[in-house]
Amino acid sequence: MSSQNSTASSNTSFVRPQFFYVNGFSNIPHVKYYYIFLCCVYAVTVFGNCFIMFMIYVERNLHTPKYVAVFNLAVVDLCGSTALIPNLIHTFLFNSQFITYEACFSNMFFVHFFSSMQSLTLVVLAYDRFVAICCPLKYHAIITNITMAGIIAMVWVFITVTVMTAVLLFTRLSFCKGTVINSYFCDHGPVFRLACNDNSPNHIMAIFCTTLFFVAPVAVIGLSYVCIIIALLKITTQEGRLKAMKTCTSHLILVAIFYFPICATYIAGLSSNIHPNARIINTSLATVIPPMLNPIIYSLKTEEIMSAIKKLYKRNKLISHDTED
Repeated sequence: MSSQNSTASSNTSFVRPQFFYVNGFSNIPHVKYYYIFLCCVYAVTVFGNCFIMFMIYVERNLHTPKYVAVFNLAVVDLCGSTALIPNLIHTFLFNSQFITYEACFSNMFFVHFFSSMQSLTLVVLAYDRFVAICCPLKYHAIITNITMAGIIAMVWVFITVTVMTAVLLFTRLSFCKGTVINSYFCDHGPVFRLACNDNSPNHIMAIFCTTLFFVAPVAVIGLSYVCIIIALLKITTQEGRLKAMKTCTSHLILVAIFYFPICATYIAGLSSNIHPNARIINTSLATVIPPMLNPIIYSLKTEEIMSAIKKLYKRNKLISHDTED
């Protein structure tokens, strides 16, 4: 494998492999059924997120700052799943586990980019709910469609620069320890640990990105909901509190299903030596399940979208009835 995968540059001490080998699961019987399951997850994800985007686009009542952020989340969920699942299925279901040096870092960039975008979009949605409940009279002055679009654009640019920097740091590494990646894609940590020269900048960048895109968002969202709870307690009527809190339920469920599995995996990894197969299952499910569930939750738990669906259904029913007549 080493002769097939490793080619040295003009500097013989610097090894830049032609291929990496994505190891994936080890010694799990009938593992191909898991990848078939991921095919089903991807199909539901594509349909659900396309449906949410279509509903927001066609229904004028949903052309609000909140649904600008929800539309962005649907785009990110769709792109993130597309960056990961088809490649994962091609790699393992069709036994194509070799990946070129360039393709590996391209895969790394897009998977981490869209995962980070999911996290920060949830922060943007938390900010929207914070302003709506804590400053209701100023909401329309503070948050407009243009303001929300501007915030989201800045998030896209910021994450692009940060993740690109993390990926470009790999160009200085010499991979002489091996080319076998103990993960299900070109994951940042397992790849930089293959280097035999100084990988401390990559390690620092990994800690920085984890803190910036996962630890800090959890803290910010938690703080925003502390402020929301304080504001809700100031509402005199029970009905008013429930009505205000109901607008947050979809977002809270999304936050739970996105961050809880990631946090559980990190905590398990810090407290004990988690088995590679368990880590791969946990992280892969934590990556692919939220994009599938997000549109379902927003469809079922959000009154505005349910009303838009009913309105569209009635409209189509009337059109079909007129056509038959």
